[in-house]
Amino acid sequence: MTKTALLFAGQGAQAVGMGRDLAEKFPGARALFDHANAVLGYDLAKVCFEGPEALLTNTGNAQPGIFLVSWVAMQLLKEQAPGFHFEATAGLSLGEFTALAAGGVLSFEDGLKLVRQRGLLMQQACEATQGGMAAIINLDEAATQAVCAGAGVELANLNCPGQLVISGSSAGIAAACELAKARGAKRALPLAVAGAYHSRLMAGAQPGLQAALEPVTAARSTVMVISNVTAQPHESAPEIKKLLVAQVTSPVRWEASMRYLLARGFTRFIELGPGRALSGFMKRIDGGAQMFNVADAASLAATVEALNRA
Repeated sequence: MTKTALLFAGQGAQAVGMGRDLAEKFPGARALFDHANAVLGYDLAKVCFEGPEALLTNTGNAQPGIFLVSWVAMQLLKEQAPGFHFEATAGLSLGEFTALAAGGVLSFEDGLKLVRQRGLLMQQACEATQGGMAAIINLDEAATQAVCAGAGVELANLNCPGQLVISGSSAGIAAACELAKARGAKRALPLAVAGAYHSRLMAGAQPGLQAALEPVTAARSTVMVISNVTAQPHESAPEIKKLLVAQVTSPVRWEASMRYLLARGFTRFIELGPGRALSGFMKRIDGGAQMFNVADAASLAATVEALNRA
């Protein structure tokens, strides 16, 4: 039997208009957007559908927006392909909260409120620090770690072979890009982000996130849910909360997470939510893996058709 894992998008995948055609074509999707608005107390759906881009890109909106569109995509996939099932979930950074909700650990409402709070806290940390990030292309992990040490920055995302992301002070990122090029990186590209995610500069967001997590009930997962920090399955509720707080300043071990699943016989992966970054990473991790995505009505239809044929 084919083993399937659901993958959930992280920040940076947002785009004005995301989820709009799903809400227009599927009453159940529209109901979920309306419910999310009621839970949060503001019109997040309008921000997703209409922007403007600067408002959607704000971390306090981007994180719950991506969580919501990803959740809608999963619910529609379940509705349209009733025989479909999955055995594991994983999500990139904020997507880990979506993965935990998909695995039954968090309720939709708790997950949505948590990522809204996380986004607001991280936005505050961005505004309190002068930080940034850069993608380092075709430089291995050891060489990139040496670059980080030389520039006083940190390794933030280990996405796939040939693509690592570094994070730290703006001056440090500029220096690191020059060092990376000198060491033979094909490219070292500063990213258009609000701050230094997954670095010590985000530490200011951790106490607030810990306080937000404390009253939340975390149930036992119904499927395997992979942690960004450990690249291993989540276990007890206290450990889940501890790792979600640690994740804010820890590197995202995405490649190791995917290799963990691949080594355990997972061959089909479905990316849910805006963008196709995770599909691109998987092609470089294991080009033989089956990869599908659901971001809009067209990709939903294509994925449902493929699943129904399987």
